[in-house]
Amino acid sequence: MAVEFPIFGGCFCGYVKYQISEMPSSVGICHCESCRRIAGAESVGWAVMNKDALSFTEGSTRDFRSSESVERTFCERCGTTLTYHRDGRELIDVTLATLDNPELLQPTKETWCGERVSWNQLNDNLDHFEGSSSS
Repeated sequence: MAVEFPIFGGCFCGYVKYQISEMPSSVGICHCESCRRIAGAESVGWAVMNKDALSFTEGSTRDFRSSESVERTFCERCGTTLTYHRDGRELIDVTLATLDNPELLQPTKETWCGERVSWNQLNDNLDHFEGSSSS
């Protein structure tokens, strides 16, 4: 499926809206404990892109430092997790499930599989990494 940009997304309550202006460099599913706990889910899908490709168009977000070098963004009203950004990196990760049409960006890999919960089955059609991948 060809994706036409921009594509749009937002939080659960509809207060925060954003747009992505270009194809992400990477799309994957993370199983790390940090992502699982911040989202309250067994894994989190992420689209990784240049920071300039993401713009918030409505609402206000709050930032949360989940570790010394990582800042996450969420809706200040409903708490939906929206982004992940590591200090010194020109890339930002956006949660796939917050896209208006999450089917537009298909994951190609699963990362931090070494930290996944045992009952969350890996997708045999995706590449798997015990820890981080290259992007």
